[in-house]
Amino acid sequence: MSPSDQPSVRLRPEIVALPAYRQGKAANASAFKLSSNENPFDPLPGVVDAVNAVSAFNRYPDASALALRERLAARYGLTTDEVHIGAGSVALLSQLILAAAGPGDEVLYSWRSFEAYPSLVTVSGATSVTAPNRADHGHDLPAMAALITPRTRVVIVCSPNNPTGVIVTADEFTAFMEQVPADLLVILDEAYAEFVTDPKAVDGTTLLGRYPNLVVLRTFSKAYGLAGLRVGYGLGPVGILDAARATAIPLSVTGQGSAAALASLDAEPELLERVGVIAERRDGIRAALVAAGLNVPPSQANFVWLPLGAATAATTDRFTDAGLVVRPFHPEGIRVSIGEEESVATLLRIGAEIVQDLPTGHAARRLG
Repeated sequence: MSPSDQPSVRLRPEIVALPAYRQGKAANASAFKLSSNENPFDPLPGVVDAVNAVSAFNRYPDASALALRERLAARYGLTTDEVHIGAGSVALLSQLILAAAGPGDEVLYSWRSFEAYPSLVTVSGATSVTAPNRADHGHDLPAMAALITPRTRVVIVCSPNNPTGVIVTADEFTAFMEQVPADLLVILDEAYAEFVTDPKAVDGTTLLGRYPNLVVLRTFSKAYGLAGLRVGYGLGPVGILDAARATAIPLSVTGQGSAAALASLDAEPELLERVGVIAERRDGIRAALVAAGLNVPPSQANFVWLPLGAATAATTDRFTDAGLVVRPFHPEGIRVSIGEEESVATLLRIGAEIVQDLPTGHAARRLG
């Protein structure tokens, strides 16, 4: 921040010091945007029709998105009060953290993980505590359990992990929950759950009745292709979700968003066919990059992770010059979303070129 941009009023210094959220870089008309984990398929006509039918913009929407809550409650065998709708799962994360943690408290998560976690914790006044990812870029849940103290108020587990794509297995998560105090809120962030094909992965929706301190978050932004309409949902105990609702900005979920989510559930078979295409494309891209010599962790999301370290900035420029807009996370690596089929050949060509430029022994270069 330049001297001329310094605030002229007294603000919280930790907020002033926070970097603003950096959206994935936009792509020009001739480039492919592989930076924001968006669904590359156009919205289904039926979903577009449902959105267009909600035209009474002069009226407020249903603040609780009751119809959508009823639909999700029936799906998961819950009551409507055990379902909470928000403007994307990140809004629900914010609400839950605000409800549970404040100054003097701690929020624990793995790192690197979803980039919004540190900012959400800082805004709440709490302190972030992080456990480094394992060498395979997944969560080290035993290390996280060891960091729990009486000050810990929230633990966030992200599976598949954003930006590395690595899952937490059901066995790992169950063992972790057995070590967590029963009065400690655990948030299982499953924004990419629909892309998971590994049967060993945790599925939070099967655990809701087992752990009264667990909230599961999912979203319509990724697999369902509603990123621009901002609809996410949380599943969990009524008391916890009521506390989150108390911190929410009212009326943040639009009528159009709710209508699109309901229409997407109606069209789920067709949408999940698209998800299957993306997952198959992901697996093919990873296999080709590994065959070329890159050390790419097994992803179960709609992106792959390139742990390039110090080569991150130069490689990002290389992708950009080739017409692929990717997401760098300095200084660890690059996340590449699975996009249009037409983007794959260029991605694989650049990937093969990268390997040749990496020094022997680099963490992103496979041995042998």
